[in-house]
Amino acid sequence: MSSEAEDAKYLLDLLDRPNEPIFLPKGDNGVIFGVPEDYLEDRFKDSEITNRFSTSTSAPVVLKKLPSLPDLDLPLRLPKHAIFSLFIPYHRRMAAKLIEIFLGLRSLKDYLSVASFCRENMNPQLFNYAMSVAIIHRPDTRHLTVPPLSDFFPEKYIDAAVLKRAREEAEFGNRGVETLPLEINLDYTGSDLEPEHRVAYFREDLGINLHHWHWHLVYPFNGPRNVIDKDRRGELFYYMHQQMLARFNIERLSNKLERTKRLLEFREPIQEGYFPKLDTLTGSRNWAARAPNTVLRDINRPGEQLVFDIQDLERWRTRLYEAAQTGRVIDSNGQIIQLNETDGINILGNLLEASDLTVNRNLYGDLHNLGHIAIGLCHDPDHRHLETFSVMGDLATTMRDPVFYRWHELINDIFLEHKSTLPRYTIAQLDFSGVRVTGIEINSAGSGPNVFSTYWQKSDANLARGLDFSPRSNVFARFTHLQHVPFNYTITINNNGQPKQGTVRIFLAPEIDERGLPFLFEDQRKLMIELDKFPVDLQPNQNTIRRNSSESSLTIPFEATFRDLNQVPNTQPGIAEFNFCGCGWPQHMLIPKGTPEGYRAVLFVMVTNLQEDLVQDQGNVDSNCRKATSFCGLRDSKYPDRKPMGFPFDRIPRVGADTLEEFLTPNMNIQKATIRFYDVIAPPGSVFIPGQGIQSTGQQGQGQQRVQGQQRVQGQQRGQGQQRVRN
Repeated sequence: MSSEAEDAKYLLDLLDRPNEPIFLPKGDNGVIFGVPEDYLEDRFKDSEITNRFSTSTSAPVVLKKLPSLPDLDLPLRLPKHAIFSLFIPYHRRMAAKLIEIFLGLRSLKDYLSVASFCRENMNPQLFNYAMSVAIIHRPDTRHLTVPPLSDFFPEKYIDAAVLKRAREEAEFGNRGVETLPLEINLDYTGSDLEPEHRVAYFREDLGINLHHWHWHLVYPFNGPRNVIDKDRRGELFYYMHQQMLARFNIERLSNKLERTKRLLEFREPIQEGYFPKLDTLTGSRNWAARAPNTVLRDINRPGEQLVFDIQDLERWRTRLYEAAQTGRVIDSNGQIIQLNETDGINILGNLLEASDLTVNRNLYGDLHNLGHIAIGLCHDPDHRHLETFSVMGDLATTMRDPVFYRWHELINDIFLEHKSTLPRYTIAQLDFSGVRVTGIEINSAGSGPNVFSTYWQKSDANLARGLDFSPRSNVFARFTHLQHVPFNYTITINNNGQPKQGTVRIFLAPEIDERGLPFLFEDQRKLMIELDKFPVDLQPNQNTIRRNSSESSLTIPFEATFRDLNQVPNTQPGIAEFNFCGCGWPQHMLIPKGTPEGYRAVLFVMVTNLQEDLVQDQGNVDSNCRKATSFCGLRDSKYPDRKPMGFPFDRIPRVGADTLEEFLTPNMNIQKATIRFYDVIAPPGSVFIPGQGIQSTGQQGQGQQRVQGQQRVQGQQRGQGQQRVRN
């Protein structure tokens, strides 16, 4: 391995065990860093102390001491054990400054040296975020696999009781005793007495929460212009969150719940409570709970430079609705910018998120981010109880809270107001002359035609990298999550003419609403979830297209969420791409849960003209980074589709198209489908096939040794504490 490649790899070792001193062994190989004495805390500058802990069979990595460090004053202001939140403007400025410094260092050796100082002296969450963003965006480190945040901060994802037991298991493993995977009860945050708990499996899913965090690593709020100003960034903010809301609402309908209502009135009690059951934040404070019917109040926390009123949120909300409805915004110079068909949604997205790309922060404020903070601190708005924020205040955990979806329904509604002002698509804009979709069929093992099958799956994640001050021993947490039986699309397309190239667009939507009545198309189109999008060559006459669900343009491989990098080398195909490409929807959550009796859905397929969809001047597209482009785009390139995101369902349908059937043009077709849920749990290393039961795949789970006999029983019925079925 070259010296430069070694330096790059050592950057990842700096992320390991974030709360431990840097001179303790780091990474899977127990790397010891020889840090300049000036970089250490005063109490560790005695060489006897560092030598006492720095035991390793290999020579230490001696880090270069720079003549002078960059100006790190701003990010150093955040205490090591304080809270860190990207929703807090002061913290965002700290992170942006640190990212700018990391990206500006000319050599990897300089980067490694400065990063080692920051690693030892800064808030570990701030450091991890800035390092991850820089690694993804630096030309000389983008090949690195950025491990998921759960590897280093399991307290954001793991039941606090399980995390305590994990430290005990690490001690056993260190003494040669075989460790057991630690089960995380699917119902550990609540019971079925709370209706919202029926969809906790979605809100608290590890892959979904990691996706949300990783998306914001690829698309940060603040930082150098070349990092944040990516093609159609504001539109992606809209579309990615809109799709998450649509998926969540289909899960709600599958569980006999109403669709999410937007949080429009800021002075009314928030009916939903949430008790996260998560452990401490960087050794500081527990994750706060929110009791039902809590009321938002003015925030007055000068120590965090957080002083704003609920009236501010109301004023910004009104101005943003006015901008969306009138189709124009006023920039910071007083000039009017029209929100047109092509750039309007992008401008509005950057305005709503209030990133550094916003055209007028003074006028339109910081509604999205400070709304998160107002809700996240509603239990202690003036810091009188010295409490920190709830999960709503952290990008890594915010999707766990039911109110996240109500808040984003408000944000999405402002986008919809803008979309409602745009011209409706005409038949000419929708049609692809000479191309007809004549047949659609879904097939999966053990299921009838056009039936999606879902079930529970157990999977393991290694906690070893995040168990600070514990013996370095593999300890696995075992999650129970939704899974679907893999399936194939068979699509028949007739091309009446010369060879053509098309784009196949596949969506899924519910057929009936909360009352059991057929959806009006105006409501149904807002619940269309994208399943796939891909190019296709069309020969004259009939074409039969087959596509596997694992090839989806939305998702990242299953192994990217549930994997152990101690056992999976970075060179393995699909895993090495988990950096920019790691931004993607988890494969196991591609299909909604459905119901035991079969939830009625409709599959929509459309073929558009690829020549009209192609983006010119794509630049140098990274051939190793083509997964999950629908939500995350392409690195160093324009978004690979000229059509508006969500096309053709992003605008009000033309007059007369009151149903989905009336909306169709010849290049579209639909297929009625069923989503059937089976209340069984497949152990790690196995799959469930309807009619055949649970079958081994020949691969054990990463923590699966001594519990196989128990798992066969669990595969047939819910484990203890999980008997009540949430249909």
